Amino acid sequence: MKKVIPPVLFILCVLLIVGLNFLLPEQTILKPPFSYVGIILIIAGLAIMSQIKKLFDKVNTEIHTFKKPRQLVKKGLFKFSRNPIYLGFTISLIGVWVLTGNLIGLIGILIFFLISNFWYIPYEERSMEKEFGYEYKLYKSKVRRWI
Repeated sequence: MKKVIPPVLFILCVLLIVGLNFLLPEQTILKPPFSYVGIILIIAGLAIMSQIKKLFDKVNTEIHTFKKPRQLVKKGLFKFSRNPIYLGFTISLIGVWVLTGNLIGLIGILIFFLISNFWYIPYEERSMEKEFGYEYKLYKSKVRRWI
């Protein structure tokens, strides 16, 4: 699983949502103009990810899930969520789903959420606890995993 980094999983889930929409068009429950709300969600999720990338670059820490972190980031969106990148990915996936309007596309969101919540995030949390010890445990006790 270490070979599949979160951005790759995100892209695979986008392709799954879009692919299922083409394979099962009769499952569509949202139609334009309501489905256009998805564009706003996609942009919001991408904006969150972009902001976090810039912050990580600024403080010179590692963004890659399976590499050693150099800094414990607690500012910006990290004041509200320990995992704003995963939150951004999820918001964007919800946007893709809303845009396609296809009920079966929820599977893509569910897959991303489950793998993130039960594999990537616990892996990162163990890494952060190992690297930053008590400081991370204190941060973890004050800030929620998602929102």
